[in-house]
Amino acid sequence: MSSDTATHAQPGKATGHQPPAWQRRLRRFGYAGQTRPGVRERLVPPYAEPGTRLWEVLGATPSAAARIARWSGWGGPLLVALCAGLTRFWRLGSPDNVIFDETYYAKDAWSVWEYGYEGTWPKNANDRILDAPQHIPLGDAASYVVHPPVGKWVIGLGEQFFGLHPFGWRFMVAVLGTLSVLMLCRIGRRLFRSTFLGCLAGALLAVDGLHFVMSRTALLDLVVMFFVLAAFGALLIDRDRARARLAAALPAGEDGTARPDPAVGQGLKLGARPWRIAAGVLLGLAIGTKWNGMYVLAAFGLMTVLWDVGSRRTAGALRPYRAVLRRDLGWAFGSLVPVAIVTYIASWSGWFTASGTFDRTRGWRHSGYFRHWAESGKPDGGGYGTGGAFDWLLNPLRSLWHYESEVYKFHVNLDSPHVYQSNPWSWLIQSRPVSYFYESPRAGQEGCPKDAAEKCAREVLAIGTPLLWWTACFALLYLLFRWALRRDWRAGAILCGIAAGYLPWFLYQDRTIFSFYAVVFVPFLCLAVAMMIGALLGPPGASETRRVIGAVGSGALVLLIIWNFIYFFPLYTGQTIPMDDWRARMWLDTWI
Repeated sequence: MSSDTATHAQPGKATGHQPPAWQRRLRRFGYAGQTRPGVRERLVPPYAEPGTRLWEVLGATPSAAARIARWSGWGGPLLVALCAGLTRFWRLGSPDNVIFDETYYAKDAWSVWEYGYEGTWPKNANDRILDAPQHIPLGDAASYVVHPPVGKWVIGLGEQFFGLHPFGWRFMVAVLGTLSVLMLCRIGRRLFRSTFLGCLAGALLAVDGLHFVMSRTALLDLVVMFFVLAAFGALLIDRDRARARLAAALPAGEDGTARPDPAVGQGLKLGARPWRIAAGVLLGLAIGTKWNGMYVLAAFGLMTVLWDVGSRRTAGALRPYRAVLRRDLGWAFGSLVPVAIVTYIASWSGWFTASGTFDRTRGWRHSGYFRHWAESGKPDGGGYGTGGAFDWLLNPLRSLWHYESEVYKFHVNLDSPHVYQSNPWSWLIQSRPVSYFYESPRAGQEGCPKDAAEKCAREVLAIGTPLLWWTACFALLYLLFRWALRRDWRAGAILCGIAAGYLPWFLYQDRTIFSFYAVVFVPFLCLAVAMMIGALLGPPGASETRRVIGAVGSGALVLLIIWNFIYFFPLYTGQTIPMDDWRARMWLDTWI
């Protein structure tokens, strides 16, 4: 049930070399040591062979059990994703209302599909949208918005299919939430070389309350999470493929065993790598949804370069940093940063193409906000700057730059107090969640029992499954130990994902920020918990007693987390419950 031998391999001498003196001395006391895998196995660790014992116990024939085990690499993740999708799409249109910041993004999403830019809405727009018959009072005058358009294009796609209704504007976010569970199963499988641990990580994400609520709400942060997780997966595939090329180029000895080779480690050209370019596109889309994706781009760029250093060192490079500087750094930068920038600019295509028309009395019409800022120097709307032949290209870019600078000023100066704002120090323990929706139905109304002694409660609370998040705090300590003292690259990769999504918010202590921003790094918390559970299950070769104790403890922990999700499920889905039941779920005073 644990991951393969590479998961817990200890440092030592390569096969065929004399073990260190301390190991030889300990052999007198029964210490056998561990054989270190060969260089090819260290470059590309094999996946654990899927077992058939469970399926045979459940009644499958040996041949059927072998087929099930063979397809478990995809069958397991698809099953976990199916369960996640069923819960996320269940009553997706409830509450049949505009909740929290949906009032901005649902309407802006409709607008960018209509005009290519964000138009204007009257104050009573929400009521008119929810009326029967519906009225969509969208004006073509440009509106000032402070987030890029990618997330709104995504949300609006669901509205194009199902209309401007709660189900329509939540549909694509629920799709991305479900797909992110599938991706995490596969990412965890590749990271740990274990289908079980990969599916466990995906299952933990499926039962996290914050991810669940964000998957059912038309906000931008889950869209950012999806692109960040997809970029991490693309970089992980790129790492495996680059290391496989290094492994294939290594010379083999007379016994067929590969050996490190300085010429290969330092000189092999890996060139442009398509999966790293794909990661650049995905990170550009993340930045095109919310700007915090820029920190992830920087962190993942550093991470993939350090992966190259480790790969070349394992392959035999005597000066791996110099080899990466010469062979890989330029390609890494070009595959990520310029690609992300081009993707980001391309995401504004609707704003660029909405050039509109110029009216001498009313100014520019049918064009995005600040779309013609660079041309405002002349009353006829043209000719700002050099007046050269390339103004048709440069003026829109100048206008976009000005727009972005104004947005930056808005973000850094956003300090208006909000009842649900929180400090990032409190996010890991989920001490101040955000209430997206709350009603107090009277007895006999909206599912409140007729004999209720007081009003009932109906709430959508964006809070992570408490036991999962509190377990993740201990998992982070374990990963810090594995990374700092055991040089475990997997722990470092997971910590990098958490740091990229979490630590930048500490730079904005005076800003109005909310705990649901943490959804960006929730998948990495689930990977951390899965890795810790893998250690609790025991390393390969552990005794049967050790395995049983580890399995019982780990199973109990996972079942408690699932129970905790089920217990808070009414608060995640806006179900009407008696007030006493609502109070029983308010474990901390700060949750109210």
